[in-house]
Amino acid sequence: MQSKASAVWEGDLFTGSGRTSLDSGVATDMPVTWASRTEQPGGKTSPEELIAAAHAACFSMALSNGLAKEGHPPARLATEAVATFDRTDAGFRLILMELSVVGDVPGIGEEEFVAAAAGAKEGCPVSNALKGNVEIAVTARLG
Repeated sequence: MQSKASAVWEGDLFTGSGRTSLDSGVATDMPVTWASRTEQPGGKTSPEELIAAAHAACFSMALSNGLAKEGHPPARLATEAVATFDRTDAGFRLILMELSVVGDVPGIGEEEFVAAAAGAKEGCPVSNALKGNVEIAVTARLG
């Protein structure tokens, strides 16, 4: 399976702008600018926001699978991912991804849910793509 996306950029980094689209057609012509990465989104997206969305979805899928394998299929998992993009000595970098998940999982305790979330962090393909380059933090609670 291959996934495809595209982007077109016009102008210089700071005053130019671009558009990005997902080949699936689910999201097309999403505007992106440098300011949407470093200041306020202003109705535009950023590469980091797209990575956060991918990570939230991937992590939720990994956690759902892990819980089901342990006999506790979730009724609902709500995951939020916050990507932090900041200037470092090496230049601008994605430095931190904070995942926060609230689960409705019948028959499971808080400690077991937190452990499952930690396992999902390790098993999630997006986590593995970021591992070694981006700090990943996970908080999990039943709600």
